[in-house]
Amino acid sequence: MDNFDKKYYLVREDVLPEAMKKTIDVKDMLERGKAESIADAVQKVDLSRSAFYKYRDTVFPFSTIQKEKIISLFFHLEDRSGTLSKLLSVVAASGCNVLTIHQTIPLQGRANVTLSLNTSNITTELDDLLANLQRLEFVEKVEVLGTGA
Repeated sequence: MDNFDKKYYLVREDVLPEAMKKTIDVKDMLERGKAESIADAVQKVDLSRSAFYKYRDTVFPFSTIQKEKIISLFFHLEDRSGTLSKLLSVVAASGCNVLTIHQTIPLQGRANVTLSLNTSNITTELDDLLANLQRLEFVEKVEVLGTGA
């Protein structure tokens, strides 16, 4: 299964399994220099190394996305005149700069759009931007595909 077949979810911390929460703690400890090694960090939070390796590349705090400068968003849109223009207006109003746009040919009244955005000058919280985009009447779905430095 490649990354295009995977779905991503934003999940509240209180419903995450304990191993996922501890994996985030281990990653934070390593990033901040609070542990000398993975073995040291997993021992401190009482997590097995196998559980850490299972989840380390799949679970991230939402704040990690906000620290990144580039984000890719996927949209499933109704095919109406001016939808892309309105979508880009919301993005521009947030202070983001559009780096790339990919739009599929509309089929059966629907089109997919992928935007790569530079968020270094964003003037709102990222989750507020996502909520504003989702509220647009022609947006059926918006997903975060990935982030990068």
